[in-house]
Amino acid sequence: MDIHIAVEGHHDLAGQIYRQLRAGILEGRLAGGTRLPSTRDLATQLGVSRKTTLDVFERLLSEGYLSARAGSGTFVADGLERLPVEQSAHARSVESSRERVKAKPKAAARALPLWEEMPESLPLPRPSVPSPEDFIGGATDKSLFPFDVWRRCVNHALRSQARGTGTYRDAAGEQELRLAISRYLAFNRAVSSNWEDVIVTQGAQHALDLLARITLRPGEIAAIEDPGYPPAHACFTATGATVVPVPVDEEGLIVSQLPDKARLVYVTPSHQFPLGMPMSLERRVELLEWAQKRGAVIIEDDYDCEYRFEGRPMEPLKSLDRAGLVAYVGTFSKTIFPELRVGYVVPPASLFGPLFKARQIADWHGCTLTQTALASFMLNGDFAKHLRRMHKIYATRRAMLLQHLQGDLAPWLDPVVPVAGIHMTARLKVPLTEQAVVSAAHEAAIGLYGIAPFYQRVKPQPGLMFGYGSIAVEHIDRAMTKLADILPRLVR
Repeated sequence: MDIHIAVEGHHDLAGQIYRQLRAGILEGRLAGGTRLPSTRDLATQLGVSRKTTLDVFERLLSEGYLSARAGSGTFVADGLERLPVEQSAHARSVESSRERVKAKPKAAARALPLWEEMPESLPLPRPSVPSPEDFIGGATDKSLFPFDVWRRCVNHALRSQARGTGTYRDAAGEQELRLAISRYLAFNRAVSSNWEDVIVTQGAQHALDLLARITLRPGEIAAIEDPGYPPAHACFTATGATVVPVPVDEEGLIVSQLPDKARLVYVTPSHQFPLGMPMSLERRVELLEWAQKRGAVIIEDDYDCEYRFEGRPMEPLKSLDRAGLVAYVGTFSKTIFPELRVGYVVPPASLFGPLFKARQIADWHGCTLTQTALASFMLNGDFAKHLRRMHKIYATRRAMLLQHLQGDLAPWLDPVVPVAGIHMTARLKVPLTEQAVVSAAHEAAIGLYGIAPFYQRVKPQPGLMFGYGSIAVEHIDRAMTKLADILPRLVR
C-alpha cells in the first residue's frame, strides 16, 4: 500500500521520512502488525534513493518500532498502541480550561486542581488603545531613561565578567548591587540594613512568591488589602493558602478586621494599591502590635515610594519594626522599567536563611550581568540623578491631571489625591458605570481603566485609575479635555 509521506526539498530526507513514520506509529495511524512497503517500493514512491529508505528502516528497527520477518517483509511492532497519547496542542487550544480538565484521560499528566483553576493571566490592565493618550497603570516612560549611561554600565559589567571564571554565583545576588540597595534604602527610606541583609530577586512578584513559599502552609490564612494588588492574591492562592481580603479606609488597612489566625499580612502602606492613600502612623503601629501578638509575618510592598510629592515621608513599617516581623519588598520596575526584572527583599533575620534556600532552589540566582550593571548605575550616582529628573517630570504630569480632576472634571470625578506614586484614582460622582466611561473613552482613543477588578469582597464604588508614568503632560491635557466633553453626554 502507499503511505502518505511528504518530502520537502533535498535536505535531511532520511530524517523527514523517519519522523513521519515514527509519528504515524505512535499516533496509531500505523497499527501494530501493519506490513510496510519494501524499501525499494517506498523509495520509488517518494523519489529518493533506496539507501535513504534503508537507513530509515534500519533506524526504526533498531529502536523497536518495526520488526522484520524473514521472507515476509517489514511490519509495525506490536504493543505500541499501549503508549499514552496526549491531545494535540491545536485540539487543546479550542477547548476552555474547564472543558480541558474534564476531557483529559486519567493517564495524562495533570497539574494540581488549584493550578487548573488559576486564571490564565493576571488581571492587570493592559494597553487598550493604540494611542499616546493611554492612562495605563504600572508603566514607566522608557524614552526618558538614560540609555547611553546604561550602555556604559553594561559594558563595564561585560568587562568585569570577562575577567572572571564561569561559576554559579551567590543566590542572594551580587555583592555590589546588594551594597548599593542597602545604601539607597538607608538614605532614601530610613531602612537600616547591611548589604548582607538584602536578597536580590526577579522583581517584586518573585519576592512575594519566595516569601509565600517559606511562610505559608496549605490552608493557612494570608490577609491582603481590599481593594488590593491582584498578583499578590494569585501568588498566595498558588501556595494553597486561604486568602482573606481585608477592607481599607482613609488610614489604610483596617487592622481590627484582620482574621485572628492570619499567618501573613500583605500591605502597601506608603501608597495603597490602587487607591493611593498612605497608611497612618497610628495604623502602622497597630498592625505591628497585632502581628507581634500572633507571630504573623508582614510583607511591606513599597512599590513606588521613590516619587513623593507632598508632606513628610512616612516611616516604612520596616523602620518601625523592632521584633523582626516585616519583610520589606521593593522593585526597580517603577524607577527604571518593568522589563529589567530586578527587585529585592530585606527580610527579618529569622527568615533570611530559609529565603536564601528558596531562592537557590527556584533558580539559583538572577542575571549577574544586569545586577553588575545596575550596581554601577547606582553607586556612580546615575540612579539618583535619574530619579531627580523623573520626579520633576512626574510632578508636572500629576499637577496637570489634578488640574483637570479638580477643575472641569470636578462635577463627575472625585480624586483620591495621593502624596506619592505614579498613578491616581478618582471615584465617579454621578450614576455612571465604569464600563460606560471606559467604553466611551475608548471610542475617543483614550485608554481608561476601572478599579472594580481590584476589589474582592468589598462592594466597589465606581472609579477610574489614571496612570501617568508613561503618558506625556500634553497628552494628559488633551485626553482630560476630551473626557470633560464626553462625561456630560453619558448622563443625558
